[in-house]
Amino acid sequence: MRTASEEAKAIVKTTAPVIEKHGLAITTAMYARLFRNAEVAAMFDQAAQDSGEQPRRLAGAILAYARNIDKLGNLGPAVQRMVARHVETGVKAEHYPLVAEALLPAIRDVVGADVATDEVLAAWGEAYWMLADILIAAEAQAYEEASAA
Repeated sequence: MRTASEEAKAIVKTTAPVIEKHGLAITTAMYARLFRNAEVAAMFDQAAQDSGEQPRRLAGAILAYARNIDKLGNLGPAVQRMVARHVETGVKAEHYPLVAEALLPAIRDVVGADVATDEVLAAWGEAYWMLADILIAAEAQAYEEASAA
């Protein structure tokens, strides 16, 4: 399982106010990029997209993660909800690179290259993959338990 460096964690925590201010715009831009893939778009509740509920939820989750990247235990219940929802909708490990490819450019698109520098995006990339690995492992376990039942 990947971890984020202490430097990356510090950058993510430092950029939490940017996420707080621009999170909804970032997640909205991310979903627009992600949904270019029709197979992935079909996995999502379009009503939750249209109402803005899903982008708001994700923006809140990203902000909570940024604020707690050095205290992941605080996110346990939220992670479990994400895992349950991902298993319910069929999210698999192979979907995570698609999200990374949509999220990181969306951050730069929304806040600009002067704020979302290469260093900042590299830190968020490390942070993303640290969380993705946690989710992938928990989802794999949930899928295994469901198939055994």
